[in-house]
Order: sequence, then structure tokens, then C-alpha cells
Amino acid sequence: MYRRIMAALMATAMAAPAWAAQGDVLIRLRGIMVAPNESSGGITPTFPTEKVKVSDSVMPEVDFTYMLTSHVGTELIVATTKHEASGRTGTTGAIGKLASTWVLPPTLTLQYHFAPGANIRPYVGAGVNYTIFYSEKASQGLETAVGNTRVHMKSSFGYALQAGVDVPLTDRTFLNFDVKYIDIDTTTRLATTAIGTQRVKVHLDPLVVGVGFGMRF
Repeated sequence: MYRRIMAALMATAMAAPAWAAQGDVLIRLRGIMVAPNESSGGITPTFPTEKVKVSDSVMPEVDFTYMLTSHVGTELIVATTKHEASGRTGTTGAIGKLASTWVLPPTLTLQYHFAPGANIRPYVGAGVNYTIFYSEKASQGLETAVGNTRVHMKSSFGYALQAGVDVPLTDRTFLNFDVKYIDIDTTTRLATTAIGTQRVKVHLDPLVVGVGFGMRF
């Protein structure tokens, strides 16, 4: 029985059609975790030695890949995530959460698919990212400490690197695992009532890890 089952599975895998032909569109729905590898400057001018940390976020994501050839495709991802910035040490560390923001990081990559006709189909990619920060909001703890605060985060333009793999389930469906590194830098401006305007520069540079399901059209 075991041998018959294994033989059937191998026959099914070997019968998997060649994918990623020129003109195909691959649509994936992933669950992603965005994990910033942040480093920050000081909060200037008042807290020049104090830095901030940024929280991870888990959200759904949709991406679209258009195959230019059987090996080369372009991918656009559409997702938005929410993150919190907190103080690390000193006065801001005691406050804890300082602000929150939503992040919209449309990313376009050019991919190379190594084995479009194989049963496991790895790819790599590189491209560009434009990150928009919106709905920035000061925390209640920060406003209790320094009064009414307006928060603004500067948009970012940078590069993106990618690696992933597609594993077919049927003629048109597949599983996907994907990892991206995105270069994101921003300067946050905090306009406070009590201590004036503060600024902090943050390199976010997140890893974006995704697992999901896709369809070929």
C-alpha cells in the first residue's frame, strides 16, 4: 500500500505542467510578517542619546506577477501594516509607546524564475520600493508627558531584494514562500506643546516573510 501511494504521488508530481509561460499572470495571497531591523539616531534636540524601537506587524498581502518570459517576471506587492515606535532608554523609555503609524510600501521587483517547469520553482528578485507613512498618531503616554503632539513621518524610496519558491498543487494553483529585504529610511517629526519640535531618523530595513496560496491565469 505504501509503495502504491508513493508511486501515485510521484506520478502526480511528474505530471505537473510547465508553468510561468510568457504572458501568464500569477496572483498570490500571503500572510506576511514585517520585522523591522531598525536602528535610530537620537531624539533631537532634547533627548540626543535616546533611541527608538519599532514593532513587528502581521497582515495579509496580495501580489501580482506578470511573466515577461518563462523565466523572467515582474512582481508588484500590495499591503499595508501598522507599527508602533517606543523609547528604548531614559525618559522616552519610561514613557514606552511614543507613536504609531500605518505603512504602505508598494514594491516592484524584477524576478528570475530558475525552473518554471519543475516541481519546485525557486526565484530571486530585485527592485524598488516607495514607502508612504500615514495616519501617524502620538500615544496617550507621550501626550501626557509633553502635551498635544503632531507626528509626521517622511516617505522613503529604496531598494528591495527577494527570494522565494512556488510549489504546485494543481494545474493552476500553488503554495508560495517568500522573503524580502526592503531598504526603508525615514525621519520622524514630533511637534510637541511642552518641548518644541523633536526629530529622529530611523532606518527600518525590514525583513518581510510571507507564506500563502497562489493561482495562475
